[in-house]
Amino acid sequence: MLLRATFRLPPDLLLTQARPFFLESCGLPAAWAGQARWRVLDIGFGQGLHFLLIWQAWKADPQRPRLLHFVSTEGAPLAATELLRAATKYPELLPLAVQLCEQWQGLLPGVHRLAFEDGQVLLTLGIGDTQALLKESSIEADSVYLGSFSPQGDPGIWDQHTLKALARYCRRGTRLASGSVAPSLIDGLSQCGFEVNKMPGTAPQLDHLQACFNPHWEPKKAAEPNKPKPHSPKRCVVIGAGLAGAACAASLAKRGWQVTLLDAHEAAAGGASALPVGMLAPHTSPDDSQLSRLSRSGLRATWQFARTHLRVNVDWQANGILQRRFDGSGGLPCHWPESGDHWSRLAGADEIRAIQTAAGAAQQSASNTEVPPLWHAAGGWIKPQRLVRALLATPGVTAQYGVKVASLRRTSVAGPECIWQVVDTTGDCLAEAELVVLAAGFESAGLTPHVGLWRARLALQPIRGQVAWGAVTDATAMPPFPVNGHGSFIPAFMGEDGKTHWLMGATFQRDCNDSKTQGTDQQHIFERLQRLLPGTAETLITTFDDGRAQAWAGVRCVSADRLPLVGPLDDAALPGVYVCTALGSRGLSFAVLCGELLAAWLHAEPLPIEKRLAQSLLASRHRFSE
Repeated sequence: MLLRATFRLPPDLLLTQARPFFLESCGLPAAWAGQARWRVLDIGFGQGLHFLLIWQAWKADPQRPRLLHFVSTEGAPLAATELLRAATKYPELLPLAVQLCEQWQGLLPGVHRLAFEDGQVLLTLGIGDTQALLKESSIEADSVYLGSFSPQGDPGIWDQHTLKALARYCRRGTRLASGSVAPSLIDGLSQCGFEVNKMPGTAPQLDHLQACFNPHWEPKKAAEPNKPKPHSPKRCVVIGAGLAGAACAASLAKRGWQVTLLDAHEAAAGGASALPVGMLAPHTSPDDSQLSRLSRSGLRATWQFARTHLRVNVDWQANGILQRRFDGSGGLPCHWPESGDHWSRLAGADEIRAIQTAAGAAQQSASNTEVPPLWHAAGGWIKPQRLVRALLATPGVTAQYGVKVASLRRTSVAGPECIWQVVDTTGDCLAEAELVVLAAGFESAGLTPHVGLWRARLALQPIRGQVAWGAVTDATAMPPFPVNGHGSFIPAFMGEDGKTHWLMGATFQRDCNDSKTQGTDQQHIFERLQRLLPGTAETLITTFDDGRAQAWAGVRCVSADRLPLVGPLDDAALPGVYVCTALGSRGLSFAVLCGELLAAWLHAEPLPIEKRLAQSLLASRHRFSE
């Protein structure tokens, strides 16, 4: 059963009562003064007014925490127009509501991370059954709000299993507030270890509950296998200034770490991240696999960052992608909900007609097959180098380029933490820190440190890829948007010379770490273009024949299951050594999300994705010792 706040107070009463019910009952904003982060757990997002209220209080408080986490559940989210309508009566909240509604899209069942205030206010929204979502959450709440539920409207919200699950995410001293004074709720909270007080209200306010988690017994936290140990911000060295390293450096610097970034190239994004432009598209599958769900979360994170830090139509563009399905792969789930149309749907007649000239006769025959193309409304292109530079502009990040890291060396143990030295090929120390993040792509495998006679190594496979690109000389045969399916074609992006360019790629050569371009690959790329977009290929044939098509090659890497590796390499043997690598050909989609996931593991913060999905990315799953 979906548990949601089917009974709602009128908005004018709800917000009037929310201040004493929620903020004052939880001791806010005084309780969070001087804290590094504050974590709020809210059952029933409803109209979002409680989120907007605490966001407003955070903005107005000079003693606010560095990060505000608001974790909420909702059985059936309202439309963005309804959220905005509820906030129109409160001018002080309306600008925040507008920002919320701009991101209120594609809310499929599961966990979604929405970021505001340059990533300092983070809304983690779970859509679906409350009990199931609580099992998939990972939070130690500082404040809890239960809303003003009606026993008749939502009897399941007082289910003892739900309240026990909620109590497991509270620390001793966590304060709880609710606008409901139902006896069943009071009894249930008391049994779960809360000290509960019924507080009288003054008209038009109603009675409400204040509670504090302070059980007479010592709470036992269920052990979570492989859960990383939390750290306090100190010094950190990130090895690798590509997408993964830049994202990790930015996420850690936002949380107070002093980040030193080291890279062998002469500038940022010098390896695989030097690709002129890359495509972002959600992965789709009939079973909505881990990769599919991860790709959507990653796209949301990347576009959120791009909208506030990069120039639209210059550095990025998200106007959609058409996917041609030559092999029948990439199908949608059978019961794809309407909210999924924000991400992907079957291509309509307008999208198919729009590429008829570029696709030529092949598209006309394909339109009669049983595997119609897909339209990825949330897809687009972005320039990796611009994204990397924007991430590295985060205050607190210092970069050193042109330095070759050879290995790590443990020099001392300070309590549960180690001090690691990062050394070059001559054995000289380049930097030292309590935390080291290996984010150098395939090279990360050779940087795992020795501990005595034991060494953990990452199981990584290099994948070489080459693309062709050049200036647009005839736009009439170019599709109006990117197309993928047999390679990927981006028809128009602004190059560094100010001219409009196209790009086609990429080859996929396993077990090859040579980034030199190869002439034979250019022919292979053209052959792919001939199948993907025959009309476009015909206009570019002379560009390939006379060598005007430029070539670029880079080396990516993947894990055995094609999912990223994020988290500690081995907390027990190598404390303070973390990994973020194996992003494969989806680095643009995964990097920002993986940086946030790594930071969440480090600080025991709410995870930006479902707990089981996050655990499936832990770096320790694919390593071996020697």
